[in-house]
Amino acid sequence: MSGLLGASEIREIAERIGVKPTKKLGQNFVVDANTCRRIVKAAEVNETDVALEIGPGLGSLTLAMLEVAKSVVAIEIDNRLADELPETAMRHGFSADKLTVVTQDAMEVSSLSIDPTVLVANLPYNVSVPVLLRFLEKFPTLRAGVVMVQSEVADRLIAKPNSKTYGSPSVKANWWADMSSAGTVSRSIFWPVPNVDSSLVRFIRHQPAGDEALRKATFRIIDAAFAQRRKMLRAALSDLCGGSALASAVITAAGIDPTIRGEALELGDFIKIATTLNK
Repeated sequence: MSGLLGASEIREIAERIGVKPTKKLGQNFVVDANTCRRIVKAAEVNETDVALEIGPGLGSLTLAMLEVAKSVVAIEIDNRLADELPETAMRHGFSADKLTVVTQDAMEVSSLSIDPTVLVANLPYNVSVPVLLRFLEKFPTLRAGVVMVQSEVADRLIAKPNSKTYGSPSVKANWWADMSSAGTVSRSIFWPVPNVDSSLVRFIRHQPAGDEALRKATFRIIDAAFAQRRKMLRAALSDLCGGSALASAVITAAGIDPTIRGEALELGDFIKIATTLNK
């Protein structure tokens, strides 16, 4: 048997292993083979890549990656799905040693037995941002990737300063990578059909903006600035700096107007404030 999974086969596998998609795990399985191939193509997966997938589910996207990648590492929290995945791959003509399945919560994975080079994933809506940021942080060998997320989340990840959707995820993701839109996908490609729209976000890694100590310091500034995004920067950073006057002095010393809001700043501005505060 070759080719990718179709809607009827996906439902048959789910019924056989007793899986009913749950909202808790964000399980909306992709049932359209063309969409899977489109995502893999957008990620520019090639025959030298170790492709990493988070939440492979029943294997639609996994098979599309196995068609082109050197190997695939799939992280799946649900035991039943993790156990079935190699069987599905073999039924579709892929060798067992080309696929590694890690049965673990993605938010607890900090190392893998093989270094991944590209990330391709249909991320659960409720944890998509923390999972993406975690993998950018923990796996510097990831050069690029495409993730499918809720459209609202995609807008936040690719947003630029002074826009309504610009926020903490936009700035933090930029520490490691350049984010861009890779298009939208129809609700009809999922089973069950979700009540939200989904979009594809592509990332290309660049050098991290600084060392780990600077990252943590900068992320604290980012969190404070966007926790009270309607406030002037000096008020938003007041607690962090030990008062509004001190916050104003730090921000001014960093060469930034303390009366503007955090949503007007780029990553480099937050880094300047963090560096000044550390001094």
